[in-house]
Amino acid sequence: MGQWFLHPLRVRYQETDQMGVVYHANYLNWFEIGRTEWVRQAGIAYKDMEARGLLLPVTDVEASFKQPASYDEWVTVCTRVAEMTSVRVRFESRVIDGNLTEQFGSSYAGEEPPGTVLVKGGTRHVWVNKEWKPVRFAKEAPDWYDKMLKLVEVD
Repeated sequence: MGQWFLHPLRVRYQETDQMGVVYHANYLNWFEIGRTEWVRQAGIAYKDMEARGLLLPVTDVEASFKQPASYDEWVTVCTRVAEMTSVRVRFESRVIDGNLTEQFGSSYAGEEPPGTVLVKGGTRHVWVNKEWKPVRFAKEAPDWYDKMLKLVEVD
């Protein structure tokens, strides 16, 4: 499996609930930010994929909440691809307490990112066209597929 790509975020007030902790649905938004930044690391912009008629909808999501994050704390969204074929991709996500980029930069090559895990989860996706018909990413955009595959294979 490839390395983890790290994206730090400071918890904003509007992301918290009445208990003063991050509302659970915001972690899914953070997973999306992590996926977008992972794709950007491959040298691809989501908007360019969509302009080419390639969409990557979520088909499955999972999240296991271990500890809460609170307002104004730093967290790091850690993202890697666990599985990738020409038709499907599965991302793993971790939200870790603190800003890991201060110590590791934008990536981490270990099996699990270091630190306190707040949320552990991931998403599954399928490549489709604008008509929502499954497509083979390697056939539709072989240059981009190769770029993403290189990130997956990095150890």
